[in-house]
Amino acid sequence: MQTSMTALDSTAQSQPRRARHTGGDGDEAATDGPDRHEDAERFRQYRATGDRRLRNELIEDHRWLALHCAKRFANKGEPLDDLIQVALLGVLKAVERFDPDFGATFATFAVPTITGELRRHFRDTTWAVHVPRRAKDLQHTVKVAVNELGQMLGRSPTVDEIAGHAGIPVEEVLEALEAARCYRKTPLAATSDDGEVDDLTTLGGPDGALDAVDATATVQRLLAELPARERRIVELRYMGGLTQSQIADLVGVSQVQVSRLLRATLAKLRDPLADVAGSCAV
Repeated sequence: MQTSMTALDSTAQSQPRRARHTGGDGDEAATDGPDRHEDAERFRQYRATGDRRLRNELIEDHRWLALHCAKRFANKGEPLDDLIQVALLGVLKAVERFDPDFGATFATFAVPTITGELRRHFRDTTWAVHVPRRAKDLQHTVKVAVNELGQMLGRSPTVDEIAGHAGIPVEEVLEALEAARCYRKTPLAATSDDGEVDDLTTLGGPDGALDAVDATATVQRLLAELPARERRIVELRYMGGLTQSQIADLVGVSQVQVSRLLRATLAKLRDPLADVAGSCAV
């Protein structure tokens, strides 16, 4: 599509462009009066002859519609240039289908076609994984309901409230919320000062805790094998940070007994831990 639309742009830009004026919002707007009747005659001529050159002229003259519609979908994770290409495809389809004798202006007829192409683009190409069409439609319905309820309630709505507002079962709301997690998100890559993407800034560094994984697992296993009183003393001393005097008061023995029990217990734990790489000091 990119190649065909680029070729179409080149052909259209080589044709003389009809006068247009720009509106206050910066988008071009077609002039009223005689130009409108002239457009109708040109569309009738195209329907009668199928002249490709005339078709390209009509597309170029109404390019402003593509720009206007594409800007409405900007800032949603897709490059604006890609959206303009999709919108131009919508203009092409609208030109080929438009009947000037139907009574509507071309802009009135074309805008739904162009926005339909843009929505189809987001629906079909911006999902991280394949999601059934029904789930995509449900996701859109639920998204609209969430936005409306959020404005009405001033808070995030519950699943039951969303289901009631959208008129769908709770199970389908949950299905739609799960489908929304499959939608493609904006990449996490940061940009450097010169505007270039710097993926290295998003990579994690070495995890020092990994070195102690084996030792931690061994300590937990050995502690589980200790008698309850010795295990509690070790936990209070080295995990709770208590002094021997405080431990003696809690356990109901003397400080001397606590010191002896600690030495004996550590001797039991030290030999198995000596063979574990990256063992932690107890």
